[in-house]
Amino acid sequence: MISRYTLPEMAAVWSERNKFQAWLDIEILAVEARAERGEVPREALAEIRSKAAFDPARIAEIEETVNHDVIAFLTNVAESVGESARYIHYGMTSSDVLDTGLALQMREAMDLIIAEARGLAVLLKQKAVEYKDVIAVGRTHGVHAEPMVFGQKFALWAFEMARDLERLRRARAIIGCGKLSGAVGTYAHLDPWIEAYVCERLGLEPAESSTQILQRDRHAEYMTAIAITGSSLEKFALEIRGLQRSEVLEAEEPFRSGQKGSSAMPHKRNPILCERICGLARVLRGNALAAMEDIALWHERDISHSSVERVIVPDSTTLLHYMLVKFQGILRDLQVYPENMRRNLELTRSLVFSEGVLLALVDKGITREDAYGMVQRNAMQSWRTQEDFRALLAADPEVAASLSREELDACFDLRHHLRNTTEVFARLDGLEL
Repeated sequence: MISRYTLPEMAAVWSERNKFQAWLDIEILAVEARAERGEVPREALAEIRSKAAFDPARIAEIEETVNHDVIAFLTNVAESVGESARYIHYGMTSSDVLDTGLALQMREAMDLIIAEARGLAVLLKQKAVEYKDVIAVGRTHGVHAEPMVFGQKFALWAFEMARDLERLRRARAIIGCGKLSGAVGTYAHLDPWIEAYVCERLGLEPAESSTQILQRDRHAEYMTAIAITGSSLEKFALEIRGLQRSEVLEAEEPFRSGQKGSSAMPHKRNPILCERICGLARVLRGNALAAMEDIALWHERDISHSSVERVIVPDSTTLLHYMLVKFQGILRDLQVYPENMRRNLELTRSLVFSEGVLLALVDKGITREDAYGMVQRNAMQSWRTQEDFRALLAADPEVAASLSREELDACFDLRHHLRNTTEVFARLDGLEL
């Protein structure tokens, strides 16, 4: 493959210079393929290779007149090459260059995204292990449910990121496709062998069939994978936001020295980074919807997709890359407060152990419905009076008739309750990223 202009930053991937370099690579490879077939003189190929160049400013100047980006590019390249430029773009249509070049840029962008997504998944595994013995309360509907270990949250996220990685890698594969099949995909003026030659050297797969363009279900899948990953990040960030609430305060995003939380209230420490991630995820989902709208086009092609993609593809890849980098920073410096977790766990006076009591009564031969009623009436009294749940159960004649003091106490044993969480971390240890 011809040497490409690349830098390890997302901005460089979407730069005009990188785009035009991709176009030039495609055009030169097409000439090279035709030279292999004896359709272009070797000396003309050598001249094109040595002289072909472009100037983004000059291309913009020409485009002001011709109002066509590919023609402006070809005109500028011809200025540098001279007479042999007649062999450039032979039998090709603009979308042969546009779509194949865009595939290269989208693949480069995805490489950067995948590297950060994998870095986040690795970090989540580390955090899961770090907090696997920290006891917290689990919540459903925002209400205390049962005890859990804090590390389980990170384990859950690590497995989800592994699935996101799989989707992103699949998106990289589906977008790694090129076409040089001409105006309506019939290879009328360019042999299919030339398409195969160019794509192979670019590391792309030739489209099995194309019209004037690559079909946009590929781009929609790519953009949807980005949107799903962004939604995962929103889910993670939303959890941290919930845990940072003043009345919860079990975890908190970093608050740097000198940082200010509010122009009016000096005490504020707001989860602004997590809120930013949640907001940007909405943009990614909106862009994915726009990509799906681009699938249906008139006949062999219209141009309604093009203007959309010039916005959504660079924006979404740049945003997701940013979100992944930013969330890794949040995680590395996440403030975690185990003492508050313990305080919150005890807030409902042992109500979180109600299921254990229910099952212990069922094990004694009591019907589930009767056992449920016995436990619930004591739980509701505890809610109303703020009396200790265990003490209420111990004083309940029906409960005491079925469960000894030792058997009742065993229902409130955290070690027994959490004994099987080790299985989750064993699975996590085997997670391949």
